[in-house]
Amino acid sequence: MITILGLCGLFLAGVVAGAVNSVAGGGSLISFPALVAFGQPAILANATNTAALWPGSLSSALAYKRDTLIHRDLLITLLLPSVAGGLLGALVLVSTPPELFDRVVPFLVLFATLLFALRDPISRLTGSSAQGEERVTKGGRMGGFFFQLFVATYGGYFGAGIGILMLGSLSVMGLRDIHRMNGLKTILGMLINVIAFVFFAAKGLVVWPLALLMAAGAVSGGWVGARTAKRVDQRWIRRFVIVVGVVVSVWLFEK
Repeated sequence: MITILGLCGLFLAGVVAGAVNSVAGGGSLISFPALVAFGQPAILANATNTAALWPGSLSSALAYKRDTLIHRDLLITLLLPSVAGGLLGALVLVSTPPELFDRVVPFLVLFATLLFALRDPISRLTGSSAQGEERVTKGGRMGGFFFQLFVATYGGYFGAGIGILMLGSLSVMGLRDIHRMNGLKTILGMLINVIAFVFFAAKGLVVWPLALLMAAGAVSGGWVGARTAKRVDQRWIRRFVIVVGVVVSVWLFEK
């Protein structure tokens, strides 16, 4: 049964999800359950959630534009696996059982959170970055390409936690500045969701009234979240990313 209170709840879920995605990722853990609680079947809720959140990523990407331009070459490298993986994941969702992803993804998200938390000692051991420097090696770039393909495939399938996965990958590749990493992560995440969204829309899986309502919330939340994050000490942002990663991991293990 549709109620004003329920619609307001969906809008608020979109705002919070957009803000969380702009900083760390994991916003789907807020918006997807909200759609299910509203009475939508899981497949429709997943497709509608994808349709609702990518506009919020776009608003965040605009807020991070200056930070993203610094690593344009790396962004270009990761575009192809993002497109290919997003489409592949959408195909997986509508054609195969989800059991395999359900088993692997919690471990993957937790691993990426650990990568992010331990990025300084790992980078020193691998020589990918000295303290205070940003330097992506050829090996790091190649590894990031294939890891991004896997992340994008999962993102096209469901997507909760892909921001954490990408931040972990970018950290080990040699990036240090959290805002630059967020800028890259936001654009790539948006691209993955757009590819999956187009596929879901063509299949008639999107509940458009709910998607548009939540998209309006995600746009405002994404912009405010990105602008606010740029004014906060990076150490607090990193801690927030780690907390979100742990919460996402626990939720996925429970699921």
